[in-house]
Amino acid sequence: MTTPETPMSQPCPPRCCGCSSDGITRRDLLKTGGVALGGLALTGLAWSSLRAASESLAPAAVRVPILVKPVLSFDLPQRRPQTSWRSWGGVHTQADADKELAHINAELAKVLAGADFPVKFLPASPVRSADDVAKAIEAEACDVVLHYAAGGGQGILDAVVKSGKNVVFFLRHRSGPVSLWYEIISPRYLRQHTDFLGVKTVDNGDVVVDSLDELAWRLRSLCGLKNAVGTKIVAIGGPAGWSTPKAPDLAREKFKLDIQTVTYPELGELIKAARADATAVALAQERAKKYLGDWGVKLETEKVYVENAFLLEQVFRGIMAKAGCRAITVNNCMGTIMPLAQTTACMTLSLLNDAGFLAFCESDFVVIPSGILITGITGHPMFLNDPTYPHQGVITLAHCTAPRKMDGKSMEAVRLVTHFESDYGAAPKVEMRKGQKVTNIISDFKMEHFSLLEGEIVDAPFLPICRSQIDVAYKCPDEKVALNMPGFHWMTCYGDYTREVAYALKKIPIASEKLT
Repeated sequence: MTTPETPMSQPCPPRCCGCSSDGITRRDLLKTGGVALGGLALTGLAWSSLRAASESLAPAAVRVPILVKPVLSFDLPQRRPQTSWRSWGGVHTQADADKELAHINAELAKVLAGADFPVKFLPASPVRSADDVAKAIEAEACDVVLHYAAGGGQGILDAVVKSGKNVVFFLRHRSGPVSLWYEIISPRYLRQHTDFLGVKTVDNGDVVVDSLDELAWRLRSLCGLKNAVGTKIVAIGGPAGWSTPKAPDLAREKFKLDIQTVTYPELGELIKAARADATAVALAQERAKKYLGDWGVKLETEKVYVENAFLLEQVFRGIMAKAGCRAITVNNCMGTIMPLAQTTACMTLSLLNDAGFLAFCESDFVVIPSGILITGITGHPMFLNDPTYPHQGVITLAHCTAPRKMDGKSMEAVRLVTHFESDYGAAPKVEMRKGQKVTNIISDFKMEHFSLLEGEIVDAPFLPICRSQIDVAYKCPDEKVALNMPGFHWMTCYGDYTREVAYALKKIPIASEKLT
């Protein structure tokens, strides 16, 4: 494969995009934040062992389904003369309970049929005591206990919550026989006979009344959480954090990320071997040709940069296969990788995201966990971006690594241009659709309080900044957005998933606030 001459490194002029007046780029700030090469180093990397995986071109593994165990609590009161002998509710006989169990299973079949996330419902089980709860839950390796609290005492609720599983309470008002706990779950259980919430692991957000839609979005959120926590990710050049050295450790602590390191010398040897592999080069060239012939693709850089991006993508696929994961990030991607790959990583990361992998630039573990989470919730690629300053109800978001398949299904049109700051390589200028609702996650450096901003794409301009760029309109005061922009990078995805993100963050726990 031919390669154009690599431009000589030059200091940045004052006030250029992403640089301070002394020529330090924002990527250099990652270094000042510290590149924590702690964590596990991925060893045994050789092109001969990675080649087969790199050439399979299979899409990334789909999300793992969330396993839900429904339980129905009730009692069987006996009539007594001249005294109260039953509590509120419409399930007081075995026949009532049997009918309700069948109703639950039928309803959940409808939820399953309409779910846009992977979920499996186990058969509903009757429970009338704490022992029954233990038997029903321990028999299944479930992720969520869905408690239909038709009746029964507080000890049953305690047993469900203390199981250590995620819990959603489903109460009936009009969707079936009214539930006892529709009356008393707040004062007697959540508030523990006080004026304040008194149970650590559940709160008002874990209670659903009648609505299957309300149930579904909570399960979608918990599915995303299951698919995010414990994710293994390869960090080319090691993990980092934008201006904070603690970011990788916080990501490990909060999200239990397993970060595997590949050094740049190791990557260089892999790329060198791949370049010497005529079969790998031919495959990259053929894939590039097909891509360039697809609908909506306009080439405005040199073709060889695109071919090199596909070859680098094949190398990254092989590395992830070796690591047994579907996530990768590139540290110091603005300069270090260019001489090795003879292109930028921008298009490579875009290609991987479109194929269902999780691929991030800059190795910024302040924001990467939120990207893993939102992809787990939606099944869509995310757009890691640089925010600007909010004004007149609009903010510009831009970066050079945007996916094209932002809705998880169809490709947006794209202009393939150079990476802006280097004017080199191949970077996608994705034409994201106007009128599209988006969710923006704004992560703080301490990983304690995220801001969530719902917005709408009103323009996809082509300013002299990072290539994929959108103007996002929002419905709240500019100052509120400006005062709630912690951290640096944002994570953006198509659709409004602010409630799902907030619900999942609460379980970690990380506080959040929706700004709109």
